[in-house]
Amino acid sequence: MHALTLPFSMPLAAVYRMPVRGRWLGVWLLICLTLGGCASTPGLDPYTPAPSAKPMDADSAVTAAQLWQVFERYEGVPYHYGGTSAQGFDCSGFIMTAYREAFGRQLPRTTTQLLAHGEVVPRNNVQPGDLVFFRISGKDQHAGIYMGNNRFIHASTSVGVTESALDGYYWRDRYSQARRFE
Repeated sequence: MHALTLPFSMPLAAVYRMPVRGRWLGVWLLICLTLGGCASTPGLDPYTPAPSAKPMDADSAVTAAQLWQVFERYEGVPYHYGGTSAQGFDCSGFIMTAYREAFGRQLPRTTTQLLAHGEVVPRNNVQPGDLVFFRISGKDQHAGIYMGNNRFIHASTSVGVTESALDGYYWRDRYSQARRFE
């Protein structure tokens, strides 16, 4: 077996003439180089690290447990703009339903309304149950519920009700603020 090297300037056609094992390495290299060029997103605030994992106090643990129960009931429910039920949720519809079922509390219905209420929380003080907001296409238009340990639950347009990491590839540069509703 010999070592495989790929010169940076190798034409794509040459990659396909390689032996199968080398071809997949070449294709993988091309994908990585292509995605590397897409990694920057102009117009967004610089990356701020997500809150570090720290032990939860008893109140936060209870809050997270109540929200996880709601999440488990609806995980995988598809995204539906304007949706507020198990037939489909949008992000604020899921938040409204989760708060109602977990805590018996009514929150505002839309992301815009949610942004007008609640107490702003610094990113390093986010606690389970706080709402996290994300800027997409220059506007705060997506929200989820922070669950602790850098995780949040939300209704994603691509996969429905799911959990994600605040510092995940897509979300880390889109985070805009957090708000607490007590």
